[in-house]
Amino acid sequence: MRPESYRFLEELMNAPSPSGFEEPAQSVMFDYMEKFCDHVDSDVHGNVIGSVNPDARVRVMLAGHVDQIGLMVRFITKEGFIYFGDIGGIDVAVTPTQRVIIHGSKGPVAGVVGRKAIHLADAEDRKKVMPIEKLWVDIGVSSKEEAEELVAIGDPMTFVAPMIRLAGDVVASAGFDDKVGAFVAAEACRLVSKKKPKVGVFAVSTVQEELGMRGARTSAFGIDPHAGIAIDVTHSADYPDAVKALAGDVKLGQGAVISRGANINRVLERMIVAAAKKHRIPYQMCGDPRATGTDANAIQVNRAGAAAALVSIPNRYMHTTVELVSLGDLETAAEMLAATLLDMPAQIDFRPLPAHRRKK
Repeated sequence: MRPESYRFLEELMNAPSPSGFEEPAQSVMFDYMEKFCDHVDSDVHGNVIGSVNPDARVRVMLAGHVDQIGLMVRFITKEGFIYFGDIGGIDVAVTPTQRVIIHGSKGPVAGVVGRKAIHLADAEDRKKVMPIEKLWVDIGVSSKEEAEELVAIGDPMTFVAPMIRLAGDVVASAGFDDKVGAFVAAEACRLVSKKKPKVGVFAVSTVQEELGMRGARTSAFGIDPHAGIAIDVTHSADYPDAVKALAGDVKLGQGAVISRGANINRVLERMIVAAAKKHRIPYQMCGDPRATGTDANAIQVNRAGAAAALVSIPNRYMHTTVELVSLGDLETAAEMLAATLLDMPAQIDFRPLPAHRRKK
């Protein structure tokens, strides 16, 4: 990966973005895309939209959601301990003893997720996953008044898990779901900006996907794309106990995953596969028999409907603080999307029915 792109990824991963509080990460996205897009803007929900050749007849949207799972301050005890709720799908089993940062109006506050020590737990409790309402955050104060000097009800929290390099091109971090999607959307747009695409390209760093694909719904309505490609993560199946019957035979380092299924427009899917084959870009395939639960779902049912596709980055240990992805998969995903966009003609009919069954 080129050094500038790696620095962008690292800065993006270090910027907090729990759903509904994405501004720090979106500032990183805005500043990066401003370097090569024809136009960059944000909307009332906080989506960041960068475009290349925006006045083209055919508009294609790339969507990667920048929001990550997190926690929120719900209640402060008289002793200053903080009870919290989850933002998105937190794995409660891995939450105890994690270090957190509370993002308050006066600045970041460090804390730890506490629970009863194992020495004091009975045999039954040791076997249980503690419910989230039985966990708390300790910021080191001794009263509610001290705590309220630093934090407030509704403040978001993120886990302390900065991006680190492992062997080869594998990196680990919290929040790869789905900051890598926003990263790939921006990188594909950067690659396209160096050429002259015949279609309009709209790279969107969407918000609040973890709470119901909200940012994709509103940004797609505003852009009104003819087609949209969501970039998200998917479960790899290359570790012990992985169930390939559910996840498919997906591996890190073998390329991004192209989905097939009801959520996917077959014309657009074939275009992506054709571009990957033509330019000899590695890819993997997976079947999604239902709605995918990604921004592709929101794009597909926008207005009167749009041609939707989904390209996913293999990810181990999703929704934990040690998610793993391959840098090579990020690079080839961006290259595949850029190749697809540059191969698109100025006019495209995404309708899947044969030509003789279409009214002109």
